[in-house]
Amino acid sequence: MNFGFSYTGLIFLIMLFIPNILWAKRKPKDYEKFAANENKLLLAFERTGEFLVSGLCLIFKDFNIGKISVWSSFLAAGVLLMFLYEFYWLRYFMSKRTMSDMYSSILGIPIAGASLPVGAFMLLGIYGKNIPLIVSVIILGIGHIGIHYNHKKEIKENYYDNF
Repeated sequence: MNFGFSYTGLIFLIMLFIPNILWAKRKPKDYEKFAANENKLLLAFERTGEFLVSGLCLIFKDFNIGKISVWSSFLAAGVLLMFLYEFYWLRYFMSKRTMSDMYSSILGIPIAGASLPVGAFMLLGIYGKNIPLIVSVIILGIGHIGIHYNHKKEIKENYYDNF
C-alpha cells in the first residue's frame, strides 16, 4: 500500500456522488416514510463505511492505473459496475421515480442502486490489494445494502406501489 493521490478513486467517487446529488431533489414518493424506519445499527455501519471508503479510495495511489496484469481485470470489472450504476440512475431518472423503480435490479443484480457501487469499490480494493478499503467496503455493504434490502422487503410486504 502506497500513500498518494488516487485519480481512479476520485473518478469512482464522482460517478457515485453526482447521481446521488441529483437524486436528493428527485426522491421517490414516500421515501421519507421508509427512511424513518431504518435500522440504527445498519445506518451506523453505512455512515462509517461511507466515511472510510470516501477517504481511503483517495489516499492510496495503488488504485491508479498501472501496468496491465491479471489484477487489471478487477479494475475493469469495477469500472463496468460503475457504468452499470450510472445506467441504473439514468433508468431511475427517466422512470416515474417510484419506490419500485428505486429498488429495481439490473441484469439480475438485486437492489442495483446499493449493490453496484459496493461491488465496484470492493473490486477497486482488490485491484489495489488494499485491505483497509476492502474492510471498509464490507462495513459499508452491511449497512447500505442492509438498509436498502429492508426498504425493498417493506415495499413487498405492504404490496406498496405494485411492487
